[in-house]
Amino acid sequence: MRSQLARKPANTYHHGDLRDALIKAALREAEQGGAEAISIKALAKQLGVSQPAPYRHFADREALLAAATAEAFRQFNVILREAMAKPTKQSKLSLLAQATLEFGLRRNGIYRLMFASRTVSCAVKGNELYAATRETFSLVIEALEAPAIGYLRERQALKIWAALHGVVMLAEQGLFTGEAAHATREELVEDFVNETKAALTAAIRATRR
Repeated sequence: MRSQLARKPANTYHHGDLRDALIKAALREAEQGGAEAISIKALAKQLGVSQPAPYRHFADREALLAAATAEAFRQFNVILREAMAKPTKQSKLSLLAQATLEFGLRRNGIYRLMFASRTVSCAVKGNELYAATRETFSLVIEALEAPAIGYLRERQALKIWAALHGVVMLAEQGLFTGEAAHATREELVEDFVNETKAALTAAIRATRR
């Protein structure tokens, strides 16, 4: 006769780090439905632990969301770094931009957890979520491959980040297919890259005159 352990679902929690297991399970749920899909009660049942067990690691649902979002940003940052390190003639900014678009469209539930919930806005300066989001912004600045002159890099980094986010969100809502502009999403993103690089170059030249 098969053991009771063998009949448990593959994702049932058995031993080890419950905090980490909860975060991984939360991200799996977010893949399907963003932040709204994450329930501590449902995760406890899924992992086969008591209802109070998760609260030994997270004070409430918001704390779990913050930890899961921080992990999502860390995974995103790894993807961006790997993209920027590819041996190619494309600029780092182009590689980062296309990787962002691909991530946003392919892992939209995670993307919405990161960018379409209020979790990040509630992050306390210095905590793990704040640090992870700052690293993402630092990667955008790095991708510009420009010298530090005042806040020129930061301003252009914010502009292209906002533009990329806009393309992902419009596409996710079915409001941008590229047909109206006779361009693919990838081509539009590359336009943003070229415009950003040109604007930054012109601004730097102006400051050096």
